[in-house]
Amino acid sequence: MEPIIEFSDAKIYQQGHLILSDINLSLNKGEFAYLIGKTGTGKSSLLRTLYCDLPLLEGNATIAEFDLAKIKSKQIPYLRRKLGIVFQDFQLLNDRNIEKNLEFAMQATGWKNKDEIKTRIKDVLDKVSLGTKGFKMPFELSGGEQQRVAIARALINNPDVILADEPTGNLDPQISEDIIKLLIDISKAGKAVIVATHDYVHFSKFPSRTIKCENGKVIPRST
Repeated sequence: MEPIIEFSDAKIYQQGHLILSDINLSLNKGEFAYLIGKTGTGKSSLLRTLYCDLPLLEGNATIAEFDLAKIKSKQIPYLRRKLGIVFQDFQLLNDRNIEKNLEFAMQATGWKNKDEIKTRIKDVLDKVSLGTKGFKMPFELSGGEQQRVAIARALINNPDVILADEPTGNLDPQISEDIIKLLIDISKAGKAVIVATHDYVHFSKFPSRTIKCENGKVIPRST
């Protein structure tokens, strides 16, 4: 197995406050893991450290071959091209249709060739079962469909890692289940996937590895 994420004796701070300490953790390519813990235990801080929204001030960590302890600000955009990030609130642009939402994200990460953009948009929409809905506006889609668009956007640059922060938090149980299944399928295609969630129903239906934030520690567990 090939690790894509590794933490060694790391500590995470937010605004000078120690949030998590003694983090020793690795995640392999193609591995799916739930990131669990009560609200305020550091789940989002751990994810924000992985995509460099919070700096790593102590210890060592790597993701997709980038050293988070030494990364320079000019390298962060290149790291983020190797990551797909999915948020609870979708963060879609409501003034343009789904295809234009994806095109905007692609242009922001350096895509220029119109034919390649069109082909890639079709590919990712097909992957999330929205191949016929690219012309629709976000408000014309259900919450589950909007989250699928957000996942399609996360897949645009064929990332090595998907980080999903409470991706089912605003969805009903059946739609939540469909989103988790989709993310598991994405991991089976060779991408590491971390899903931060407080919905413990998923664990019984789709058992997988868990990483727990509790009492200022990160506790990795097997399946």
